[in-house]
Amino acid sequence: MKNSPRLLFLLHQTLLKFAKEHLDDPEEDWENVIWSDETKIEHFGKHSTRRVWRTKNAELHPKNTIPTVKHGGGNIILWGYFSAKGTGRLIRVKERMNGAMYREILSENLLPSARALKMKRGWVFQHDNDPKHTTRATKEWLHKKHFKVLEWPSQSPDLNPIEHLWRELKVCVAQQQPQNITALEEICMEEWAKIPATVCENLVKHLTYVIANNGYITKY
Repeated sequence: MKNSPRLLFLLHQTLLKFAKEHLDDPEEDWENVIWSDETKIEHFGKHSTRRVWRTKNAELHPKNTIPTVKHGGGNIILWGYFSAKGTGRLIRVKERMNGAMYREILSENLLPSARALKMKRGWVFQHDNDPKHTTRATKEWLHKKHFKVLEWPSQSPDLNPIEHLWRELKVCVAQQQPQNITALEEICMEEWAKIPATVCENLVKHLTYVIANNGYITKY
């Protein structure tokens, strides 16, 4: 369902408010943020669909068929962290995530990612307003651990620079053509670790351009 003009207006007003609040923030502040999000990566691309041109009665010729995937196709769900300094941990989420599981993921991976990225003192954690992230239990857990959390506007996935990092990852993984889900996960982990720190840095820098542009998304 397409967004109505009224909804689009309200969404932009939210982004505009966020932009005004952070317009004067120095670039160094954004470099001290750990960004996070989840994504779904399909095996064999979106919905595992490929188109093949072929002549009449040649549909079963080997060159016109696509190999089936052992143990089925499917997808995997990943949760990841990154900052302007590079990629942090990438975790496969094998079950439906709830608040308790989310806090477990944070407990096991957020601080190790901050240490690996050598974040400066006072670093800030970003996550969106998914109900799992905003429950009282999660807020209390973050407060107890003394994690600073960036106040994030609702309904603004394109503002999170990690969305563009997911696209980068998916392109790299698709080029590898993993043969099964196990290989898909392994390749995701390998390619995530190989993403250059310069790519991460440029994505974070671009956020400052979006803010300077009063919340309008610009091309990366």
